[in-house]
Amino acid sequence: METALFYIILVILVFDYCFDRFMDYLNASRWSNQLPGELKGIYDEEKYRKSQNYARENMRMGIITSSLSFVLVIGMLVFGGFGWLDQYIRQFTQHPVTMALLFFAVLGLASDILSTPFDIYHTFVIEERYGFNRTSPGTYFLDKLKGWLLALVLGGLLIAVFVWFYTFTGPWFWLYIWGFITAFSLFMTLFYSTLIVPIFNKQTPLEQGPLRDAIEAYARRQNFQLNDIYVIDGSRRSTKANAYFSGLGPRKRIVLYDTLIRDHSIEEVVAVLAHEVGHYRRKHTLKGILLSVLHTGIMLYLLSLFINRPELSLALGGQQFSFHLALLAFGLLYAPVSLVLGIATNQLSRKHEYQADAFAATTFDASALQNALKKLSVNNLSNLRPHPWYVFVHYSHPPLLRRLRFLEQFKKENQPSGG
Repeated sequence: METALFYIILVILVFDYCFDRFMDYLNASRWSNQLPGELKGIYDEEKYRKSQNYARENMRMGIITSSLSFVLVIGMLVFGGFGWLDQYIRQFTQHPVTMALLFFAVLGLASDILSTPFDIYHTFVIEERYGFNRTSPGTYFLDKLKGWLLALVLGGLLIAVFVWFYTFTGPWFWLYIWGFITAFSLFMTLFYSTLIVPIFNKQTPLEQGPLRDAIEAYARRQNFQLNDIYVIDGSRRSTKANAYFSGLGPRKRIVLYDTLIRDHSIEEVVAVLAHEVGHYRRKHTLKGILLSVLHTGIMLYLLSLFINRPELSLALGGQQFSFHLALLAFGLLYAPVSLVLGIATNQLSRKHEYQADAFAATTFDASALQNALKKLSVNNLSNLRPHPWYVFVHYSHPPLLRRLRFLEQFKKENQPSGG
C-alpha cells in the first residue's frame, strides 16, 4: 500500500509542476512588444514594453525557483530524505510534540535558506532594475530575522497545539483543532494590524487635512463607522501602492500606503476606500471567513480519516508511524483538492470584486475608481492581458480591462436619462 501511495504522491507532484508550467506558457503566449490597441490610453509604448520585460523576468525567476523546489522534493521522496530526518530526530527525543516541532523547523529553515538567494536577487536586482525596490540590505535581513522569530512563535504554537490535541483527545481531535484554528484565525483578523504589522512597519494616524476630511465625509454619508485611519510606511520597501481594511466590527481600521497617497488624487484614494467599504457592506469579509472555516473543517475531517494509517509515514520513507510524516504526506495528497477549492474561491473573489466596484461607483464615483485602477496597474507594471485560463486558475481579482469595461457599462446603465 505504501508503494502505491508513494507513486500517487509522485504523480501529484509531477502533475502540479507541469500544470503550473503550462499555465505559464499560456500566459506568456499573450505577451507582445507592440502595444495592443485595447491598452492605448493606459500604457504608452515604452511603459508597455517595460511591463512585458518585467513579467518575463518574474516568470523566469518563478520557473527557476519552482523547478528547484520540485527537484528537491522529488529527491527527498526518492532517496528517503524525509524518513532519514525522522529517524535522525528520534535519536534526541521520542516526545511527539518535540519531534514534530524539530521536523518542521528543520524543513522550514532549510527551505528558507535555499530560497533566500533567489529572493535577494528578486528584491535587489529585478525590483531594483524596474524602480520598485526601496529596501535596504539592513532592512531586508532584519525582516528575515523577524520572520524567523514570528514563524518560530506562531508556527511552533500551531504545530504544538495540533500534535497535542491529536495525542490526547482521541478520534475527535480534528474538532478540537478546528475550534482552535477558527479562534486563532478570528483573533488574527481582529488584531493583525495592531500586533503583527508594527513588527515590520510603522503605522501613523492619517493627519488632519483634505484627504482625511474627504474620507470622513464619505464615511458619514454611508453611515459607516470609521474611527481608525492609518498610513503605513510602505515606501521603506517598495514604490508599489496598496490599501486595505483590517479587523471586524468596531475594531476595523483602514490602512493606506504612503505611496498610494503620494501617487493618487484625493478622489482616487476615496474611490479605493469606497471599494473596500463595499466589501464590508456586501459582507464579503464575513463570507470569506466562513468559507475558510468550512474549508478547514473539511480538510481536518479528511485528515482524521487517514492520519492513523502507517502507510502514509512509510510512503515518505519512514520506518514507523510518525504523526509529522503522516501530516506531510496528507498535505501532498491533498494538493489536487486544494487546487480545485482554490479555483472556486478565486471565482467567488472575482465576483466580490465586481460587487465592490459597483458599490464604489454607486456611492462615490466610477471615473475616479477607473483612474485609480489604471494608475495602480501602470505604476506596478501589471500584466494587463493575462490569458483567460490563467485568470481562471490564479486570479483573485478580475484583470484591469474587465474591471474598466464593467465600470464603463455601469456608468452607461446608471446615467440620468435626458429630459
